[in-house]
Amino acid sequence: MGEIWGEKQLIADGFERVYVESEWYGEPLADLADIGGKPHYFKMYGYDHSHETDEYQVWPASEAVAELEREQWAIYARWYERQQAGKVGQESHPGHGGVDARYDELELLLAPHRVAPDGARRLVCELRFVAGVDVRYRVEGPDYWLRWRPRPP
Repeated sequence: MGEIWGEKQLIADGFERVYVESEWYGEPLADLADIGGKPHYFKMYGYDHSHETDEYQVWPASEAVAELEREQWAIYARWYERQQAGKVGQESHPGHGGVDARYDELELLLAPHRVAPDGARRLVCELRFVAGVDVRYRVEGPDYWLRWRPRPP
């Protein structure tokens, strides 16, 4: 589990905001986050807990594509809020398809951008949770930030 810090300390320590979480299995597997101050996709490279650090493939996302990703994430986050409040059930999850037309449209538009290109960089990251955030998935992003560095030799 990552450490918990306030946003000012996260920034001072070189952590950057995560905007979208598309896959999680005890740690982020694929998301959209700032890396070097610019939006990037990242995807775990060869998920394997036998290594001390996990490597991620990272590649830039244009501002326009990042905005579409954030729009789709907001649809999900608003659904999550309603689901956590007991107002809707799992069957209404927008990722099931056929539930939210705009979510489905964005899924088609974004699919080609979510594939790691040849030559994607490989980095490792450290995760820290944001203090004072009591909602796992918020419109502005999940409850953690990441700090990136080159993979060890």
